[in-house]
Amino acid sequence: MTARAFELGLNSFGEVATDRGRVLSDAETVRLIAEEARLAESAGIDVFSVGEHYREGHNDTATPVLLAAIAAATERIRLGTSVTVLSTNDPVRLYHEFSTLDAVSNGRAQVVLGRASVTESFTLFGYDVADYERLFEEKLDLFMRLQREETVTWSGTVRTPLVEQRLRPRMRPGGIPTWIGVGGSPNSVLRAAHYGLPLMLAIIGGRPQRFAGHVDLYHRALEASGHRAQPVGQHSLGLVAETDEEATETWWQYWEPVMSRLASERGFYKPNRERYEAEIERGALFVGSPETVARKIATVARDLRLSRFDLKYDVMHLPREARARSIELFGREVAPRVRELITKEPANV
Repeated sequence: MTARAFELGLNSFGEVATDRGRVLSDAETVRLIAEEARLAESAGIDVFSVGEHYREGHNDTATPVLLAAIAAATERIRLGTSVTVLSTNDPVRLYHEFSTLDAVSNGRAQVVLGRASVTESFTLFGYDVADYERLFEEKLDLFMRLQREETVTWSGTVRTPLVEQRLRPRMRPGGIPTWIGVGGSPNSVLRAAHYGLPLMLAIIGGRPQRFAGHVDLYHRALEASGHRAQPVGQHSLGLVAETDEEATETWWQYWEPVMSRLASERGFYKPNRERYEAEIERGALFVGSPETVARKIATVARDLRLSRFDLKYDVMHLPREARARSIELFGREVAPRVRELITKEPANV
């Protein structure tokens, strides 16, 4: 890892924003995301990514379409996903969407593939969640073959066979950058290493350093599979504001209701102020002033040997002004400070 190579990105899940207390419509939020991507580019951010969810208040259900609109309005920033649910997408359609996005954006497309931490898409698109593992395994195999081979003959159990199929428009040789998103499963780590793909760690709670074993496993498995070294990234939530106090109070106001609802749905502990502040100090919330957030990113980058850090900056009903200011501070102050800190104290590889 070097300062020059280290990338900083922003992630959106299409969550509805507010403007002076008014909740924006879905359409207004979609246009806001495109506006925020342009702002991210002007602030110097490396990558802007959009997720894929099918929940009330989220507007990231047609990610390739939104990224294509952003591509037409930007010039430099790379465009990706966080995460594409491969299990309930068709690999052939996905290839067409991202080869087209890559062409429109002049080679700026990338994708993070995941199995889904929430399963609404299974019911919505007619899949059985009991096939969770098999769907991902077979579709990943096909998607990577479509990227890496000119013509593909393939058969499996999750879709119709292909015989000497060549898709158009063609991606660049070897395909686009394709990451595997991992929420904690060692099997997902091994899968990424098997295909020689970069690893994106989705760390949304607890000390990020607890994933050090996953990173070690990944590097060992890459070497055992005969693949060259690949980057490791981290996706986490947070907000940057002028001061630690402002960031802490603002994020708590909008993050706490979301997490309390999720806690009721999934059966884990509801957040309280003590746990919240502990997550900021030692855990996976990157909330604070530019200096505070930069130092925390640099620390986990060294500890986990990261090459990339993505901040999920939106949360339900967060005011658009706070979102915009967080984007600007992250690009103009946090990013250069992280690279400066990495230069002073490089990782031990």
